[in-house]
Amino acid sequence: MNLKLPKVKKSLHWTTNASEKVLLTVIGLATCIAAAQFVFSMYEARNILLSDLFMLFIYVEIIGMVGAFYTTSRIPVTLPIIIAITALCRLIIMQSKDMDALVLLGEAGAILILSGSAYIMSLKDKISLEKRKEFREDDDASE
Repeated sequence: MNLKLPKVKKSLHWTTNASEKVLLTVIGLATCIAAAQFVFSMYEARNILLSDLFMLFIYVEIIGMVGAFYTTSRIPVTLPIIIAITALCRLIIMQSKDMDALVLLGEAGAILILSGSAYIMSLKDKISLEKRKEFREDDDASE
């Protein structure tokens, strides 16, 4: 039974890859449609606010995340963190006048924590890339 398990895993691996690519394509297309609708609503309102620009920036980041997957076959963890930071900034800008001071401090603290985690994750990525480069150099030297 254990001999068949790796074959089953290998034969199902393509379904994971295919479904991941299909869903990311749907996310990319839906994001483009949502961004176009948002731009059209700004045009109809004849008014552009700072919160609107943050929303457009969020759309761009999501499209960038989908594009990063297609170019590298992985999604860097820092991109969703940056999207969350942008969303929190937009929320603060939209509701800052009516917001309780403690809620504002909580959201600012969340941005600080997310910023720290994005920085740590970017360091991790740099270290991982350096290790991969060293590993390749060691493989080339052993051949």
